[in-house]
Amino acid sequence: MTILPGLLLALVLAFAGQYLSDFIGIDLMGLPKSPISAIMMAIILGIIIRNTISLPASLQPGIRFGLVRVLRLGIVLLGIRLSLGEAGAIGLQALPVIIGAVTAALLIVTYLAKRMGLSGKLGTLIAVGTSICGATAIVATAPTIAAKDDEVSYSVACITLFGVVAMLLYPFAGNLIFDGDSVKAGLFLGTSVHETAQVAGAGLVYQQYYNDPQALDVATVTKLVRNLGMLLIIPLMSILYHRNHSDGTEAPKWYTMVPLFVIGFACMSLIRTVGDLNPEQAFGFLDPGHWKSIVSYAKHAAELCLAIAMASVGLGTSIKGLREIGLKPLGAGLIAAVLVGGVSIALISLLY
Repeated sequence: MTILPGLLLALVLAFAGQYLSDFIGIDLMGLPKSPISAIMMAIILGIIIRNTISLPASLQPGIRFGLVRVLRLGIVLLGIRLSLGEAGAIGLQALPVIIGAVTAALLIVTYLAKRMGLSGKLGTLIAVGTSICGATAIVATAPTIAAKDDEVSYSVACITLFGVVAMLLYPFAGNLIFDGDSVKAGLFLGTSVHETAQVAGAGLVYQQYYNDPQALDVATVTKLVRNLGMLLIIPLMSILYHRNHSDGTEAPKWYTMVPLFVIGFACMSLIRTVGDLNPEQAFGFLDPGHWKSIVSYAKHAAELCLAIAMASVGLGTSIKGLREIGLKPLGAGLIAAVLVGGVSIALISLLY
């Protein structure tokens, strides 16, 4: 299979990250539990390999598979951690912060990009990628505004760079700013980190460093609700573009913008909800012990999938490619990232 070499490399890095975490924290530092995140180590190993070794093209399909398919499977399996009621409550709690952060990014980043001399399309792509769901939103928006290939590439590179930086730094910033409140930290991660993969990675880093899984749950649900903003934002961008242009491009159908892994996450939450209804016999035939084991295995499988996806994130992060972008797009991406993070912190502090 063409995906096997790259996928195996990501898997090896995921386990290598765990080994290095234990080696540094337990063997070298002599602590009973390593304070070093295995996820962070896997990402860093991937970045080092990607930028020091010329990876053969045969690895790329597997790396991409890990970053897209395995990630989505991991997100779906995370749904088993929460009932529908718990997921819905988190989503409603996060909604005001999501709306505020998305609105601020779209308006202010687009304005600043124009002031910095960037094309309107490039500014729009950076704003959409920062505010909604990273490269997915950029790729979905690009054809509706007739964006050029280099504009798409530049915006995706900006989102990738600052999203990876946020993924590695924001778990610590969130814990410090919100004084260890994992719900607020999770809201912060879910509204300020760009990509779904990066949010999951940040949540896992938080869980591993602070031994608190709640931040991952809150961050994941918040990000999935934020992803649904594509249903409104992308058609809006298309309408605004077509008011001044007529070149045959059309907005995508609304149902094509609903990520299937969001539906999968909801289905897994439904399964957890139904399974927990009868504490004596899940689904009418499973005893409580077996049901708890199934839930536990699903949780571990989710974390393994996400570890593979995070290693793939590192393997897909090219520092060399960023040199060709220039300072202006990178400056706009930096401003966008800082802006969204700042708005998120302000709204969470004000509302909760």
